Amino acid sequence: MSETDTQGHNPVIEKVADKPVESAVAVAGHPLHAMSVHFPIAFVIATLGCDVFYWWTADPFWLRAGIWAAGFAFAAGVAAGSIGTAELLMVPGIRARVASWTHAVAAMMLISVAGLNWGIRLADPNVVLPHGLMLSVLASIFTGLAGWHGGKLVFDHGIGLIISEKD
Repeated sequence: MSETDTQGHNPVIEKVADKPVESAVAVAGHPLHAMSVHFPIAFVIATLGCDVFYWWTADPFWLRAGIWAAGFAFAAGVAAGSIGTAELLMVPGIRARVASWTHAVAAMMLISVAGLNWGIRLADPNVVLPHGLMLSVLASIFTGLAGWHGGKLVFDHGIGLIISEKD
């Protein structure tokens, strides 16, 4: 059941559903956080792919590619996380939802793990097996968790959706 249909809900849910959820950080009405999260997701998965390919082939190319992918995963995560944090703090309707906080915690853990993954690669590229691979798997798990709760915000709570009069 979608939160936008409040009939039959308890009064607490109805009160939360009445709070505004319009994006505070947007360009022409398009939320920047929703547009920016694809980059850290792609780079986290790319880092895991580089680690697996390095494990299978022992080709140093995958070490170099993994360092770059991990660095971009961290940088893109910090950028998307900064925008998401601004949204969380500035929009009362987002702050009022539990899924927002769960999404934020999972995303911050993801950014932390991605930063650690990049840092250990910069310090010593040879630690990719097994430490970098384990961190890549952990980052992928946090990506799934953060993505699940981010999807709940969009699809169940209507966060970031623009519904025009024509709809």
